[in-house]
Amino acid sequence: MDTNDRFLRQITIGQSPTEKGHERVTQFNITVASEIMAVLALTTDLKDMQDRLGRMVVASDKKGHPVTADDLGITGGLAVLMKDAVRPTLMQTLEGTPVLVHAGPFANIAHGNSSIIADKIALKLVGEDGYVVTEAGFGADIGMEKFMNIKTRYSGLRPSAVVLVASIRALKMHGGGPAVTPGVPLPEAYTKEGLELVQLGFSNLQKQIEGARKFGVQVVVAINRFK
Repeated sequence: MDTNDRFLRQITIGQSPTEKGHERVTQFNITVASEIMAVLALTTDLKDMQDRLGRMVVASDKKGHPVTADDLGITGGLAVLMKDAVRPTLMQTLEGTPVLVHAGPFANIAHGNSSIIADKIALKLVGEDGYVVTEAGFGADIGMEKFMNIKTRYSGLRPSAVVLVASIRALKMHGGGPAVTPGVPLPEAYTKEGLELVQLGFSNLQKQIEGARKFGVQVVVAINRFK
């Protein structure tokens, strides 16, 4: 069942005619799905995924000891459900560049990165003279640090550079520009030149550059230009 809906985070059940007097407020909890997706993003093969799934702590017993998926005997079932999910989805950009999409938004809650498997497939396909751009989601202050501290240690892959994508519009917002509301025309501050807001907002970009350099990696800033 797909519960990808914020309205399901608080729901009322027990409204059937046969359930009178038993109404209660409840919710869908996505934490377990988040951990499974995080496992998928860090796994290297089916056996590794099964081992990681088995070590997931799903509860505590009455003495406070952790209960794992292995303890419940459900690891094999989990692995069967996830066996096809190990394969990344091949897509392409508008320019025809191949894109491997692997690990959904729930992985972002954990470490916010595309999968190790997708990166290794991409590196194998492009060869020694090619290059692969991989996502370290949720911004340089979260996704990139988790990429460096978690993903690279598990994968053994070392990035050659960090690409920070910025826009003049975003820099102006970081500099204290007016709020942007979906469906409402952009305030004039974002449609006309305004160097002061850009200069003030650059302090945020500067901090991200400094953070990336602490990992000993070169930084490239890409400006996202809008038509």
